[in-house]
Amino acid sequence: MNTFWKVVLGVIVVLVAIKLLPVLLLPAVIIGAPLLAVGGLVIGGIATLASLGVTAVILLLIAAVVLLAVLSPIWIPLLILVGLVALIARAARA
Repeated sequence: MNTFWKVVLGVIVVLVAIKLLPVLLLPAVIIGAPLLAVGGLVIGGIATLASLGVTAVILLLIAAVVLLAVLSPIWIPLLILVGLVALIARAARA
């Protein structure tokens, strides 16, 4: 088959595809529209879960800061005591 007939065959295939395009696109639209809607819902659900996770982490960090602030009368003097013991132990070694 020479090149001329290959080009003619290619042109005929392209013309037939252009003529059949509306008929071929209809099933794609019928199948694609619900899939697109479901995909949007799934992505929306994932985004919602992600935002809830970020909110939960922020709330836990706030709770930890509040707990540290409430317990500061206990852990700050204890931290000072541990620091003094470490300072005395280092001075005794030297």
